[in-house]
Amino acid sequence: MNIHEYQAKAVLKEFGVPVSNGRPIMQASEAEAAAKALGGPLWVVKSQIHAGGRGKGKFKEAAAGEKGGVRLAKSIDEVKQYASQMLGNTLVTIQTGPHGKQVNRLYIEDGSDIAKEFYLSMLVDRATSRIAFVVSTEGGMDIEEVAHKTPDKIVTFSVDPATGIMPHHGRAVAKALKLTGDLAKEAGVLVEQLFAAFVAKDMAMLEINPLIVTTDHHLRCLDAKVSFDSNALYRHPEIMDLRDETEEDAKEIEASKYDLSYIALDGTIGCMVNGAGLAMATMDIIKLYGEFPANFLDVGGGATKEKVTAAFKIITADPNVQGILVNIFGGIMKCDVIAEGVIAAVKEVGLTVPLVVRLEGTNVQLGKDIISKSGLNVIAADDLDDAAQKIVKAVMEIR
Repeated sequence: MNIHEYQAKAVLKEFGVPVSNGRPIMQASEAEAAAKALGGPLWVVKSQIHAGGRGKGKFKEAAAGEKGGVRLAKSIDEVKQYASQMLGNTLVTIQTGPHGKQVNRLYIEDGSDIAKEFYLSMLVDRATSRIAFVVSTEGGMDIEEVAHKTPDKIVTFSVDPATGIMPHHGRAVAKALKLTGDLAKEAGVLVEQLFAAFVAKDMAMLEINPLIVTTDHHLRCLDAKVSFDSNALYRHPEIMDLRDETEEDAKEIEASKYDLSYIALDGTIGCMVNGAGLAMATMDIIKLYGEFPANFLDVGGGATKEKVTAAFKIITADPNVQGILVNIFGGIMKCDVIAEGVIAAVKEVGLTVPLVVRLEGTNVQLGKDIISKSGLNVIAADDLDDAAQKIVKAVMEIR
């Protein structure tokens, strides 16, 4: 689960992390009071969306101006102007795609006098099962670009869970950022604070870009992006309360209610599969034969008829879906349960696009019999390759 920048900074502040003072607003009429409370003389007006590249982004609407999603204001009048221009308009960044995201919240923050900019992030390294730090002197830039052009400027290291954070980790960050004296000491304290927050709140990723040195020689986190391990959210109701569902795909929200792993994509063929690996293979073979998947959907190994029905409804709710491929390998999951769920869903929501079903494994013949006797217009497939070819052909024929 992702949260907004202002929420992330509030969480980090609980652990003593140095962040600028700021005020979130939901309406342009709140801008003047927020700016006055901060005092100025410089303010930063920041669009709050779940996407990076806000500063370089552009609004679709001409009335929103040409200055991007993060703007420096030198007066209260400018704060008010920018707030009225940005709120309610659609911001397009490198991470939103061409459709962009509507800005429903702003964060008005004290301006900072910047001497240097750095990059610092933390994540769970799946290769080592440890929390890893990624540090670079190239702050304020896309870390992917830095990794591509100057990989030597990125330093990474992981923390042994047996010892936890140690003084040498802080020294490693200070060395990577070429910090000495009091700034090196601040880096050591900051590393301990960020690690404590990461562990205590079950974060999956924490990115500070940029981490700055102010002109009065102190470290400050000028931006903060945080995502949390969804499997641990039951332990953190205070984090769940920060969820902004307007930033999420409605179909993904619905899927989460049934414990379905669903991610919306840009293709035309809806997929319902059991198992993440099989789902990835299904999407790959659809692309092999010239089409693109409309979603990743893993119903899991122990899905019920109700789950399958819900999954089918979610797929058919996508207006981009021109065909559906159900690919089930029954181990724990029984093929007859899948068949009953598909039939129940089709009868409830109707079927206006081609549907190909490939079943294999436990109770496969029973599942096939249920579908064949249903009277529904379902195309049966013998294996994954056959299923992919049939759904791609069916979609192409109706265009």
